[in-house]
Amino acid sequence: KKPKTKKQRQQYEDENLDMELGINKGFAMMDSQLLADYVEAKTRNYEKDLSSVELEDKRIAASWITDTTSYDKSRTMENLPNFLEKFVQNPTKLWGASKKNGTPHTIVITGAGQRAADLARVLKKMQSKDAQVAKLFAKHIKVSEAISYLKTNRTGMAVGTPKRIEDVMDDGALQVDRLERIVIDASHIDQKKRGNLEMKETHGPLVQLLNRKEFKERYGAKKEGIEIIFF
Repeated sequence: KKPKTKKQRQQYEDENLDMELGINKGFAMMDSQLLADYVEAKTRNYEKDLSSVELEDKRIAASWITDTTSYDKSRTMENLPNFLEKFVQNPTKLWGASKKNGTPHTIVITGAGQRAADLARVLKKMQSKDAQVAKLFAKHIKVSEAISYLKTNRTGMAVGTPKRIEDVMDDGALQVDRLERIVIDASHIDQKKRGNLEMKETHGPLVQLLNRKEFKERYGAKKEGIEIIFF
């Protein structure tokens, strides 16, 4: 049964937390509509001063989100490559890249630099000479270095934080005309039992990035569309 009181909801949520693995197992059970509702509820909670029209503009539609409830393995960092292979129609393309520099097919978004660095390390197994994994986060990497890297390397995947991703998009170094999917690092939790969607400081920039015009006009499109995948 759906928990009714705040205490019941908290107990239900805590039961889905696996502190040993560092994941919130609840996301694995959410279909596209539940994920859309969850993000919207958090937005309403964090941005109470927004009007109903402004909230609607920030809404992530269920039709934009890929249903991943069929994945039966733990959503730990080490399983991210396997997870991606399952939800890509042609997995071999994950090892490829456009001949146009700085034009990834996949962007993975997380909330902190260290976490982004860890994810990039795991995804290196899907890197090749002609398909690099770009690191787009502030930890030890200057924005000028990220821009230079994108402009001089064929990029299959990019891993980063919302603010840095927006910075390199605004510069033009990161181009999204060949982008096929945006992967959100949702299941990971810290020692305080919080994930990227459970903290205002990480939730806000994420939603802002997802609502960029370049993405919104292609979500759900049958041809050259972009899908949102919650990991």
